[in-house]
Amino acid sequence: MRDTPDINTLPGLLLHWYDVHAREMPWRVGPAQRKAGILPDPYRIWMSEIMLQQTTVATVRDYFQRFVTRWPTVRDLAAAQDADVMGEWAGLGYYARARNLLKCARAVVDEHGGVFPADHDALLKLPGIGPYTAAAVSSIAFDLPHTVLDGNVERVMARLYDIHTPLPAAKPLLMAQAQALTPAQRPGDYAQAVMDLGATICSPKSPACGICPWRDPCAARDAGTQNLLPKKTPKKPKPVRHGTVYLAQRDDGAWMLETRPEKGLLGGMLGWPGSDWLDISEPLPEGTPPLKADWQTLAGEVRHTFTHFHLILTVKLAKVPNDTAGSFVTRAQFRPSDLPTVMRKAYDLSQT
Repeated sequence: MRDTPDINTLPGLLLHWYDVHAREMPWRVGPAQRKAGILPDPYRIWMSEIMLQQTTVATVRDYFQRFVTRWPTVRDLAAAQDADVMGEWAGLGYYARARNLLKCARAVVDEHGGVFPADHDALLKLPGIGPYTAAAVSSIAFDLPHTVLDGNVERVMARLYDIHTPLPAAKPLLMAQAQALTPAQRPGDYAQAVMDLGATICSPKSPACGICPWRDPCAARDAGTQNLLPKKTPKKPKPVRHGTVYLAQRDDGAWMLETRPEKGLLGGMLGWPGSDWLDISEPLPEGTPPLKADWQTLAGEVRHTFTHFHLILTVKLAKVPNDTAGSFVTRAQFRPSDLPTVMRKAYDLSQT
């Protein structure tokens, strides 16, 4: 019978690998910097972790750089205009994160003097910070022994211990295994090391087992099941919703836009007036046009996928006189990049 991986030696093996192969991130303080006495900035760690939720590192890099350049400290962000932050966030998706980013920054300033608390329980009380983010900030920013469990870590644990219970049911077991391995020394580096291992070597497809620092103790590699793990419970098919958006442009180039309600999908973001999004295609949901005009239905359609459904939008366009009343954004002030992706797709269709 194969021996269980030794939890006393595994963290050291991984940290030795991380000291050489750590990925460079704009928000990360690497092993060499830590040894030189440079400490992570909790603000940058927190912001990166919020942005990285449901989003890839490659996508987040540019957004992160723009945010910390424009708002270098949590006090700067707390003082920002909501519309400016939402505009910079446009295209990153999951827009509740942007609203919570502002709420959290303001709570840190108002309740903690502009300093992120080096306490896991206190972090959990801040807006938008759940167990994962609290653990990430606690470990990475403050070097506290809290366990981070993201998709990469789940995959590594499932393979290391050859766990065949499908996700999400396996989460408690995977967390227990990950917690048992979290060392008291260098827990921040260790947390990042496990995530790096999953992202670069123990990848979803064709893991590079031959160069893995945990190849010898890996139970799935020994059993030849690494490519089968982690198992996942099949997801239900996503429903398809339909709707209509109305793009009105004045003769001077200004566009009619609205700020979506604070709560709900795309909350607080700029968008085009339109119908509700319904699980029907016939009759097409058209809602009420925002004004009387000669609305022309554009050829083509907008297709976009959200977490829980696919969306198909019909786009109607109208040119209106300069004296048309309504909430218009001038040509000089309008930036398509301030629109969430689905709304920008509608704008792009109007330009073809």
